[in-house]
Amino acid sequence: MTKVLALVGSLRADSINRKLVEAVQAQAPEGVTIEIAQGLGEIPFYNEDIDGDAAPAAAQALRDQVAAADRLLFVVPEYNGSTPAVVANAIDWASRPFGAGSIKDKPTAVVGTAVGQYGGQWSHQDTRKSAGVAGAKVVEDIELSHAYAWGSDPSQDAEIVAKFTEAVAKLAAAN
Repeated sequence: MTKVLALVGSLRADSINRKLVEAVQAQAPEGVTIEIAQGLGEIPFYNEDIDGDAAPAAAQALRDQVAAADRLLFVVPEYNGSTPAVVANAIDWASRPFGAGSIKDKPTAVVGTAVGQYGGQWSHQDTRKSAGVAGAKVVEDIELSHAYAWGSDPSQDAEIVAKFTEAVAKLAAAN
């Protein structure tokens, strides 16, 4: 089994990106399990003064979740043309200690959906860059930025869910 850890970039209870992950989770490719990272909103902003042996429990829990996963899938909306703070913070914590963090060499993909014509492309590009600098092995040929209109729910569209499921299958097969 390939274990994929999905880090959802929206903390909102009714997040469209979370709904998409849950839809894909329900029909994960054979041999793949998808776990949604828990507690991202409880992690304090990265601060080297509180890291180390006494790192906050929520930050250590994230590091443990990332370390236990075979692959990482960031499912990210776009906030003000960039990566949501919760995602940047998760990458910061998972990258430490720098060069040996739990994100190091972890095959990683960035996908997601956002309202508007570009579907979060800038956010996805920024997240790929940040994860790569942090040491992740970003799978560059997985690009899925789905644009949707206000009031619609892409997680209810079988064709869209199939595209996200295909991205997870590609991630699972990546080296």
